[in-house]
Amino acid sequence: MVTVKSLPSKKIAATLATAKPKVTVSRPVRAASAKSAPRIKTGTAPKPVVAAAKNLAPAAKAPDEAAGTKPVKLKKPKLVRDSFTMPKLEYNVLDELKHRAVKLLWPAKKSELMRAGIKALASMPDSVFLAALKAVPAIKTGRPSKGDTD
Repeated sequence: MVTVKSLPSKKIAATLATAKPKVTVSRPVRAASAKSAPRIKTGTAPKPVVAAAKNLAPAAKAPDEAAGTKPVKLKKPKLVRDSFTMPKLEYNVLDELKHRAVKLLWPAKKSELMRAGIKALASMPDSVFLAALKAVPAIKTGRPSKGDTD
């Protein structure tokens, strides 16, 4: 039990005095059936382990753990879902790039390939970026009609 004299402020003491203990209820565990068993992908190589996030230095975490305090948790970036239209030939290039990544022992998802492409475009000088944009023809936006599902 924490005494009021050991706390730095009266406000914290009042909060602790009125706080209700949290009660957790555990749920019974179901036996796994054949239908609910997890699927295992075959034919893909495991991704190599990558170092921690660039903005975290490993030495910065060590003193916190040695002192007995919890390390600071980073917030996950907010994700945005979007849809787009692209020609089928260009869409098939994504599949070719996925196979190329597997050969390099770094399997990648379509979204990872597109994010890598965005990073590559962002790092280009303006003249090269403009040339890349001019190489891509404009297409009609929106969903394709049912007759265009070639």
